Amino acid sequence: MSHPSGRRSLVAAALTVAVVASACTAGGPILANPTAAIPAPSPSPAGSPRPADPQPIVFPRDDGPHDRLTEWWYYTGHLRDRATGQRYGFEYVIFRAERGAFPVTWASHLALTDEAHDRFAYAQRSEVGPQVDLGTTAGFSLAIDGLAPVATGAVSTASAAAEQPSAPWTMSGANGIDSLHAAATPAEAAATSMPGGAGLDLALRATKPPALHGGDGFIDFGPAGGSYYYSRTRMDASGTIDVDGRTLAVDGIAWFDHQWGDFIAVGGGGWDWFAVDLDDGTDLTLSLVRDATGGFPLVYGTLIRPDGSTVDLPRDSFLVTPTASWTSPHTGAAYPAGWHLIVYGQHLEIDLRPTVADQELDTRATTGVIYWEGSQVVRATRNGAPVGGQAYVELTGYAPAASPPSPTATSGP
Repeated sequence: MSHPSGRRSLVAAALTVAVVASACTAGGPILANPTAAIPAPSPSPAGSPRPADPQPIVFPRDDGPHDRLTEWWYYTGHLRDRATGQRYGFEYVIFRAERGAFPVTWASHLALTDEAHDRFAYAQRSEVGPQVDLGTTAGFSLAIDGLAPVATGAVSTASAAAEQPSAPWTMSGANGIDSLHAAATPAEAAATSMPGGAGLDLALRATKPPALHGGDGFIDFGPAGGSYYYSRTRMDASGTIDVDGRTLAVDGIAWFDHQWGDFIAVGGGGWDWFAVDLDDGTDLTLSLVRDATGGFPLVYGTLIRPDGSTVDLPRDSFLVTPTASWTSPHTGAAYPAGWHLIVYGQHLEIDLRPTVADQELDTRATTGVIYWEGSQVVRATRNGAPVGGQAYVELTGYAPAASPPSPTATSGP
C-alpha cells in the first residue's frame, strides 16, 4: 500500500503498522489496522545514542534498509507490450517492520493490471527473519521466499499451501539503477482474473534525481513520530511481464517510493495518494491523510519539474475533488473512482479515472488491510493546453480491517 507520509502505495503516513504474534508464522499479518499491543522498541546500546531526526539523506546509503520501526520500498508503473502496444500497470512493494522483541518481519505485494482486457491479478507473501535482507555494500538487495503461497481473496489456504513458491521475489537497487523480479504462481493468483499466474522481470533506471519530500526528505508527524521519504518519480523500465501464462516483452516507466521512520500510526482513517507522470516531463504526488472522524490532519504534495527540481505543495496549494465512485463486489467497500485535481499557481488541472474498476487488494493475510491501488486514465491541461500522462492512485481506509478470509471459502472474485 503506496504511500501518504507519503504510497505508494501501504505506503503512507496514515499506515497503521503492527506486528502481531501470528506474524511469527508464514501467512500471519505483519502490518495491521488497528494497532496491536507490542513490546517497546529496544533501546540503543549505552553510549551510542541515535542522532536526532532529521538527518541528511545520503545516497546510495539511504537506499538501503534502516534500523527503524517501519520501512518500505514501493514501485508502481506503466508498461507497454513492444509487439502490440497494449498497456499494463504494475505494483510491487516490500515492507519491513521492527517491533521490540519480535524478529524483523516482512511482507510483499505484487499486482498486475491488464488495461485492454479489464483484468487484475495480485498476490502476497510474508516472511520472518533477517535472511530477507541479502546484504550489499550499497543500496538494497531483498528476497522473499515465503514459506508457502498466501491465499488471495477467498481461495482455500489448504489448496494454496499445496504449491510451494517457484522462486523468491527479489528487489535490488542503488542510486536509481534497480532490478525487480516477482512471479505469482497459479496457486497464488488462482482467485484473480489471471489464474495462470502473473509476474514481472524488470530493469529500471532513474531519469531524474530523487525528489526529497518536505524539502529535506523528512515528514514530521508530531506526536506520532516522523518519516524519511523520497521518490524516484520517472524511471525507465524494460524487461518482461507474465500475463496469465504468456511472457511479453515490455517497456515503460516506473515510480519508486522509499519511506522509513519510527512511526506506527498517523491519522487513523486512511489516505488517498496520487502519483502522476505528465507527458511534458512534470511529475506530481499528492497525499491526503484522514483521521478517524474523516478530517484531514495531514495534506501535502510535491511537484517535480522536468529538470528534477521540486516545488513543495502545502494543503492550500491544490484541490482534489472526487468525481465518481465504485463499490467492491468482494468487500462491499465504496471507493472514489474518479478525481479532478487543480494545482494552483501551476496552471495545471488533471482528471483521473481508473483504467480498470476492480483493482482492490485483500491483503489481510499479510498486512491486515484491504486497499485499492490502480492505474489511471489521465486527461490534463497545462496553461489551457492539453497534455497526456500516466498515473497511479492508492486508497486505504475505505474497507474495515478484519480477519483473513476463511480457509473454507470457495468463491472468488
